[in-house]
Amino acid sequence: RYSTSDAMLEVALEHARSTLQLETQCIKLRELTFRSCEGFYSKSAQACTWPCSITQMDPTDQLDRVYEAIVHWADVILISTPIRWGNASSLYYKMVERLNCIQNQETIANTHLLKNKVAAFIIMGGQDNVQGVAGQLMTFFAEVGCQFPQFPFIAHSRGWSAEDMERNVSEVQNSQALREGAQQLVTRAADMANLMVGGQVPEHVLARGGRKAHQLDSESTG
Repeated sequence: RYSTSDAMLEVALEHARSTLQLETQCIKLRELTFRSCEGFYSKSAQACTWPCSITQMDPTDQLDRVYEAIVHWADVILISTPIRWGNASSLYYKMVERLNCIQNQETIANTHLLKNKVAAFIIMGGQDNVQGVAGQLMTFFAEVGCQFPQFPFIAHSRGWSAEDMERNVSEVQNSQALREGAQQLVTRAADMANLMVGGQVPEHVLARGGRKAHQLDSESTG
């Protein structure tokens, strides 16, 4: 079936390939077989390892493709998701839970795996809550150290009262404005990546105060 989030992602990727002359990969989570996070972090921070314990133990787990792409290959991470009951796709959350092993390297090894990475987002849906979904996406990717271009997401929603998915699809299919928005989004993201990879963004020592899982020096350790 026609997917509005797939369609706008492909518009952005085609623009990156043909106009910006960039290499692209497209990974569709629904086409991968991968296990849910098993919560090793809940046992001990040291038990949540990089590479992911599940990927190392299970040769059939295909999330290694995502790890390889976002850690070792991509300069821009472009996420496209539908809105499902006011949230991003359940597959997105299933993936993000497995990305805890990337964030946890900050906590246990002071290692930043997503260095000089730019994240941008496409949010599409007949249902409402674009701002809430954008907040979820941006909070996670900010916490793992990604940067954002100006205006880091585009979105379209028919809203709470308009339960007419066939009209939503027609609107997206016939909207030149949305296509231009997707093209400009990936252009802004690529421009930001060029600044970062080119070394114009200075490196800073990572201060742990105020970051996840860091105990304050004023807090009792007993």
